[in-house]
Amino acid sequence: MKYLKQFLIILAVSLVGEILKAVLPLPIPASIYGMVLMFLLLLLGVIKLEQVRDTGKFLIEIMPVMFIPAGVGLMSSWNVLAPVLLPVSIITVITIFTVMGATGLISQHIIRQGKKEVE
Repeated sequence: MKYLKQFLIILAVSLVGEILKAVLPLPIPASIYGMVLMFLLLLLGVIKLEQVRDTGKFLIEIMPVMFIPAGVGLMSSWNVLAPVLLPVSIITVITIFTVMGATGLISQHIIRQGKKEVE
């Protein structure tokens, strides 16, 4: 019953994200609205981490399984994707390195700030 309650909380936040996507005229995916909303609710203490921790861990553990339908969809759309494969691959590689670099710089900044606060 605990897992069902936690899953329903996560689903409710996702539903609000879907509603925000339908209401707001911004080109932001509903999942992003849901994640930001969940972050804010956790940050403000409206939802306690213990209320969603176990189900969140479970969902992260099964995440690789969720990519199987997307992979099958890509394989079945190969004739459409083949002409744009090179540009998409280049953009993907550039984006990966940009995100890795930005994440590294932000992580270093946060670690340095934490060390300064300790001292």
